[in-house]
Amino acid sequence: MPVFVWEGRNTAGELKKGEMEAKSEQDVQSRLRHMNINSPAIKKKGISIDIKMPELFAGVSIKELVLFTRQFATMIDAGLPLVQCLDILASQNGNPFFKRILFQIKSDVEGGATFADSLKKHPKVFDDLFVNLVAAGEIGGVLDTILNRLAIFIEKNMQVIKKVKGAMVYPLIILGVTIASVIVMLVWVIPTFEKMFKNMGGQLPAPTQFVIDLSKFFQSYILFILGGIALVIYGFRQFYASAWGRKIFDRVMLRAPIFGPVIRKSAVAKFTRTLGTMLSSGVPLLDALDIVARSAGNKTIEKAIYYVRDKISEGRNIAEPLMETKVFPPMVVQMIGVGEATGALDVMLTKIAEFYEDEVDDAVSAMTTMLEPLMLVVVATVLGGMLIAMYMPIFSLAGNVKT
Repeated sequence: MPVFVWEGRNTAGELKKGEMEAKSEQDVQSRLRHMNINSPAIKKKGISIDIKMPELFAGVSIKELVLFTRQFATMIDAGLPLVQCLDILASQNGNPFFKRILFQIKSDVEGGATFADSLKKHPKVFDDLFVNLVAAGEIGGVLDTILNRLAIFIEKNMQVIKKVKGAMVYPLIILGVTIASVIVMLVWVIPTFEKMFKNMGGQLPAPTQFVIDLSKFFQSYILFILGGIALVIYGFRQFYASAWGRKIFDRVMLRAPIFGPVIRKSAVAKFTRTLGTMLSSGVPLLDALDIVARSAGNKTIEKAIYYVRDKISEGRNIAEPLMETKVFPPMVVQMIGVGEATGALDVMLTKIAEFYEDEVDDAVSAMTTMLEPLMLVVVATVLGGMLIAMYMPIFSLAGNVKT
């Protein structure tokens, strides 16, 4: 579709200009009349070849998105025009990638597009939830209120994610240190002991011989071992990328003994917080469930939400199909049923979200408490076992000397 550049004055006599995609110049004139632009000068934009180098590490962090949302809400609440808000925020933004996107959004809005439609062109920054809530805010005339709710939602969601990721840091560090220590022992330490044992002569104890053989095997076939690890990682990524593989993995993770409770509780917190925010902003229930399902992050949860959506579209209430999925805890389902019956579903969902966000804290603490001694036992067993095996011949020699 061709792009037209236009320039004209509004009813207040202010000069306005912008770009607009349209089938013809007549379409542009018609749309500008609806925007109260008088006697516009319109010309077709020429085709330009714009070659850009790819930006490394281009993106928008959650903190930047929250800051933009809060500042935008404050400006709208103060009565500033939408285009002026975008211009100010784009000009002062320190992220070149985000700045360019904001200027593009400003240009689209000046060209007659709605704010929500302009955001929709940048899905890597503004997801379906953000776009749909903004659309609801524009229609209802409560854009500032919606943006404040969005900022709160993003912050709460970020806190839950940060807690879960933070709980995984300690086990991963311990695991990494253990693997590095084992490699150092197999490659450098054990060969030194082996030379010493050869000079001593005699039969080595079975554990010592096993560790020495393991060291020789590791050094002889290190390239094959690394290749095997790479193949396992590649195979897992392919498995996880497939639809059936992702379903199996997500189902297993929800039922995992230590990680399962944390994942389930964080999923419930995200589901209730997202659905409550959308319903309180005026988004229809079926549309809200569709967006919540796509942003669930877990295929088992996603399938359950789509099941609930289908049953609601058939005329059923929300509580019964939620219970049938056997994914959400009975207490959550009962509270949602009460909220639906009293006409305060959005309020009840927000209360559930707050409760389960605290539950995530407790689950993360419990998981960390369980993992710490478990990881220490693993480290002590692996490294301690190898050290004991290496010192067994020395202990045996010392016993013979005493005898």
